[in-house]
Amino acid sequence: MIELPPVVLQVIVNFSIGLIVATSLNIEVGFLGIPQFGRLLAVIAGAIVAAALPGRILAAYLGLPWGAEYAYHLYNFGIVARINDFLASNPAISIGVLILTLVLAAAIGGVIGYLCAYPALRLKEAYLGITLLAFGDLLMNIAWNYDPLVGGTTGVWVVDPFRFVGAGGTRFTFSALFILAVAIVVFIYAELLARSPFGRVLKAVRDAEVAAGVYGKDIVGIRTQTLIIGGAIAATAGALWALFTGSMKAYTYTRLTWTFWPWAFMMLGGTGNNLGVLLGVLLYTVARTAIILYKEALSTVIPISPEWLEYIMIGLVVVAVVLFRPQGIIPEKPTLALPKSRVKAIAESLEKS
Repeated sequence: MIELPPVVLQVIVNFSIGLIVATSLNIEVGFLGIPQFGRLLAVIAGAIVAAALPGRILAAYLGLPWGAEYAYHLYNFGIVARINDFLASNPAISIGVLILTLVLAAAIGGVIGYLCAYPALRLKEAYLGITLLAFGDLLMNIAWNYDPLVGGTTGVWVVDPFRFVGAGGTRFTFSALFILAVAIVVFIYAELLARSPFGRVLKAVRDAEVAAGVYGKDIVGIRTQTLIIGGAIAATAGALWALFTGSMKAYTYTRLTWTFWPWAFMMLGGTGNNLGVLLGVLLYTVARTAIILYKEALSTVIPISPEWLEYIMIGLVVVAVVLFRPQGIIPEKPTLALPKSRVKAIAESLEKS
């Protein structure tokens, strides 16, 4: 396999993970209008699944310490190293572990989405947003302070199901391309969802909830389904990120990175438009990578540390979008139930009659 340069790998992974999270957010916010400020909750839940479950399952299978009584989190480094050696020589098991991890993460994310539906049915706008935001911080602090879960403040190493393709650049290239493939699948799914009858119902509820209810739409069920779908997709992103990096420390999963940045991606590209979300993620990923690459050169021409540029940039993007182009770079377009050619043909036949 051809090894891609580190810069290219960084762009691919950041873009892919950002696209998955932003797409999940767009389904909830752009399509249905839920003020989802708790995206961190599902993402960190997926990362916890990847960090806590596969390692313990494989450790038990190989006869290694795995339970709380063996302090798995304290001896995690040596245990995961032995597990990775085992996975490197067993491609079939590695692929099975990868699929199982993503399925479990998506399932847990869906459960979290279902639980979030409870306050979503009773709270509106800012109240719901703040509640979901608090839920995300709550789970992060539990993982940060309860050591047996994912190592607390020291974190844990995560098993590497990509090790069977090799080490070093080969491993990172393969895993980056795999994550990109998952992001493409998620994007296609979101596009099909937007064009489906269910997607049109979501937008109808967003634009006129009372009218949708009058026409017999189950508003409670629609909100619940949407939160389950969004939570499952976001948790998958969290699991992929943990598997790619090979480690998990709860405090690195902040609301800035996993909630506010995806919001900025979505607002920049165009809320309710999947193509706009993709463009927003791509533009920001390239800009952020350029800042990281040219830190030294930038430090000679700007009066602040280049490390703060990406934070300033994201704030400026949000403010600029709200002030000058609230619909985003690519505004949302109406989704027709029938192709334009069919609508035109019906209109012509009505005129003739």
